[in-house]
Amino acid sequence: MLGEVRITPSILNADKSHLQSEIVKIAQVSDLLHLDIMDNHFVPNLTWDLDAASTIIKESPLPVDSHLMVADVDEIAVAYAEAGSASVTIHAEACRDIRQTLRNIKAYGSRASLALKPASQISDYVDFLNEVDMILIMTVEPGFGGQKFMVEMMAKVQETKKLIGSRDIWLQVDGGVSLETIEIAREAGADTFVAGSAVFSSSDPAQMVNMLRARAMGQ
Repeated sequence: MLGEVRITPSILNADKSHLQSEIVKIAQVSDLLHLDIMDNHFVPNLTWDLDAASTIIKESPLPVDSHLMVADVDEIAVAYAEAGSASVTIHAEACRDIRQTLRNIKAYGSRASLALKPASQISDYVDFLNEVDMILIMTVEPGFGGQKFMVEMMAKVQETKKLIGSRDIWLQVDGGVSLETIEIAREAGADTFVAGSAVFSSSDPAQMVNMLRARAMGQ
């Protein structure tokens, strides 16, 4: 990793017809690759299935953070860990047995992460903090890239940071992260940032990753 601040570009808004070259553009300056998996059930959008995702995971020059926005995530999460994801994120709202699913992910050597949609409260999931490697606070409603950053979620980020305390748990935000919003999220306590449209709509995606990192670090 490149330091306390982690930038994890999402390929949701990348050019799908040249995906590998899009990933290569940001590979040397990013910490992980954020892979959004949507099934058109848990969220109203459809992205990659397991076969296509497995190819991306295998060929990526970056470790892959697989963010599963899917129904029946208990079973699916294990498959993404087995496919080689460096990190697998499950949504609390889609999971039948959060504790066991997190443990199953880690049994395959992947980091285990728990994501919360905007309406979900971190206080309802405190009992799982000792099971997770990362908490993801969604700063948009999951489903589509390019949405506006929900600044009202910063209170939840602050609360989560306090609950994490001295535990070695990353605190990630996803949705609307840009040069204008990353400082706000950092000040609230986030240390891991998913940026999609801000990176891949830029004329120089690598430079944008560097700019986002610098802005988050107060430079």
